[in-house]
Amino acid sequence: MNVLIIEDEKPSARRLQRMLERLNVTVNEMLHSVEEAVQWFQKNEHPDLIFLDIQLSDGLSFEIFDVVDVKSAIIFTTAFDEYALQAFKLNSIDYLLKPIDDDELATAVAKYKERAPKAQNVQLNFEDIKKLLGNAVEREYKKRFTAKIGQHIKMIPVDEIECFFSENKGTYAHTYEGRNYLLDTTLEQLEEELEPRVFFRINRKFYVNLNGIRDIISYTNSRLQLKLHSYKEEDVIVARERVKDFKLWIE
Repeated sequence: MNVLIIEDEKPSARRLQRMLERLNVTVNEMLHSVEEAVQWFQKNEHPDLIFLDIQLSDGLSFEIFDVVDVKSAIIFTTAFDEYALQAFKLNSIDYLLKPIDDDELATAVAKYKERAPKAQNVQLNFEDIKKLLGNAVEREYKKRFTAKIGQHIKMIPVDEIECFFSENKGTYAHTYEGRNYLLDTTLEQLEEELEPRVFFRINRKFYVNLNGIRDIISYTNSRLQLKLHSYKEEDVIVARERVKDFKLWIE
């Protein structure tokens, strides 16, 4: 079985690849944009199965099919909610909701194997899918956060935040100016609110802004130490289990 992953977030693509390898499924290629995918399809034999993210860095993955007549079976990977996913059910398309679960992935692969090669012949109406998805495809990440200071509420633009960290059961935004602001949120909630190309969770305590990193240093136990521009309150360490994905993120 020839498998292709099209996913713009490289850590997510690598994670999916590792999950498939545990199912004895080999990924032949990973692509990260509409433009890259179109060029690849025009030069290579189409795979048996594609794991396809909807929102890519340069547009919707549906745009690939405007240029290339793809013959492969498709399993969509998406962060859209259950309501939006009715679109896929109506079009007989398999999908996996992010973050992808091992058991759900195994079920989807088994389902593909049962119905192949008929899976390659399913006629997909992408225009109908786009209509049913509506505004869900235009995913927006937070552009600002608010913090209460006495009787005042301060607005903090995301691009002024160097990192987020947790301390004493509170979550703080640390700005490039060197100030900390207590937020009414958690690091877990931030995962759905931050642009993943800009912010990365390096351990249980920290989210860092890519633009806030001024140096990366090898550290003990195969970890990495980050030097940020203004945050100097304690060592900022990339956890060992996050190092591989971190390196992919900064590429």
